[in-house]
Amino acid sequence: MERKRMVRLFEAAREAGPYDEFPVLLPGIDPQLHLSRNDRPQPFFLICGKDTVLVQMAGEAVVEFKDAPVLYHTLEPGDFVYVPAGTPHHITPRTESIHVRYKADQPGLEGVAWYCPQCQAELWREEWDTAEELPQEGYWRACRAFNASAVQRTCRQCGAGHAPVDLASIRWPEIAAGLRAGSPG
Repeated sequence: MERKRMVRLFEAAREAGPYDEFPVLLPGIDPQLHLSRNDRPQPFFLICGKDTVLVQMAGEAVVEFKDAPVLYHTLEPGDFVYVPAGTPHHITPRTESIHVRYKADQPGLEGVAWYCPQCQAELWREEWDTAEELPQEGYWRACRAFNASAVQRTCRQCGAGHAPVDLASIRWPEIAAGLRAGSPG
């Protein structure tokens, strides 16, 4: 997918995949728009170091929050949801969905976390600085580390074991390589 000054989002979404979070505008535009087309639950709870806004462009979904006064929002086309900095959140599409995330051009710290679906205790989290590691690189690295460790996938509160993350059709390594290749200097 090519980054442009102006984007036809529905046209660009044809090329998007699950939780790509592909930055569609030219570098340096703040806030930056990040595009995904989702057909499955997000593989983790995303934690952004700065405030973000989710926009549901097509389909229906639910965004769930941890450690927040609001537990979830249902999303239909045209809905905007403000996500405060540091709030773990997870998107589950009810139908194939297109969403855009407004995120700072220099987003700072980002992270992912997994929670036990039985008792809601945090299983594991990983954080990184997006100035050094692209979000897609961090997502991929964290998911692979989570998958590689049964200890990280076992709840310390209730003892429940959890399956590895399904990374089929996830394109984060390819997206990161493309973004790095297109980066100036």
